[in-house]
Amino acid sequence: MSYSDSVSVTIVTYNSGRFIKRCLESVLAQRYKHKEIIVIDNASKDGTIDILEQFEDRCRIVYNDENIGFAGAQNQAIRMSRSDWVLTLNPDVLMLPGFLSELVEAGRMDPKVGTVCGKLLTITANFDLPEKQLVDSTGIYFTPMLRHLDRGSREVDNGHYVHHEYVFGATAAAALYRREMIDDISVYGEFFDADFFTYREDADVAWRAQLMGWKCLYTPAARGYHVRTVLPGNRRALPAAINMHSVKNRFLMRIKNISGHLYWRNLPSILWRDLVVIVCCVTREHSSLKAFWYLARNWNKVWGKRKEIMSRRRVSDEYIATWFSYEPVSMPVPKPRQRVAVRSKAARG
Repeated sequence: MSYSDSVSVTIVTYNSGRFIKRCLESVLAQRYKHKEIIVIDNASKDGTIDILEQFEDRCRIVYNDENIGFAGAQNQAIRMSRSDWVLTLNPDVLMLPGFLSELVEAGRMDPKVGTVCGKLLTITANFDLPEKQLVDSTGIYFTPMLRHLDRGSREVDNGHYVHHEYVFGATAAAALYRREMIDDISVYGEFFDADFFTYREDADVAWRAQLMGWKCLYTPAARGYHVRTVLPGNRRALPAAINMHSVKNRFLMRIKNISGHLYWRNLPSILWRDLVVIVCCVTREHSSLKAFWYLARNWNKVWGKRKEIMSRRRVSDEYIATWFSYEPVSMPVPKPRQRVAVRSKAARG
């Protein structure tokens, strides 16, 4: 595609038969014309492929022979795309018809915006609206314990989060990424780190993007619905493999992205959370101990990625530290006249 502000919608499926038809219908119903849809199926066995075949005339679909993980399959789709923007989309997300156009419009506000996210609301696994409309995500934030959480998660949607704001990052369930940023922050040819396989890869991208000077913008005008299955507090109900990747990726993300300044600044909180994680693995979640063996075996590769990221960072330790808080942090977006003044000042620079 060669349109101005064209968008590639990239979807990874793995046994997603319960959701994918409604998801693709919501993508095709978007009022934004300059889009393509790329679906990578990671060897589904539940009938997903039968559904995807019905959309082959309107989407580019690749059927992998094995499950290479969310991160690897998203990288595969991104390499296939040629658009100005990439919207990563989970198959359990439904977008309202103006979702895509609102994201792109917001992204035009600032050339340093590399990621745009909207307001995701909760929906049941049957795609029924709950009695009380709850917020799923309005961006992600990090705590001093190095936990990353969804801003507004499970809060009643009572009309808050109504302003454009800069946030730390976006959930990859529905995140719009600027092509220029994708190319700029990729490490060893990967946008999402394939070593993550699944879970936390979007937080890793958000942290790396911040280190390299890119912004994430939240726009309240883009609204959609998300069936979220991974939540703080429901860990015991999740598959063992997901929990193992969660532990592994917590440490992978830190090794790659944290500075000594941020580590020492939050050392008590980090150590306390690490102790909780390790004790849980030793006493209850034995399958997650594999995460530490993985880290030991791949230490040199992970450390090499860290060196590459740190050699390209463009922001100060103090700036990054401002984003780590027990309460969600956001920064105001200048009003239109202020943005003009800022651009004029920069041009005179």
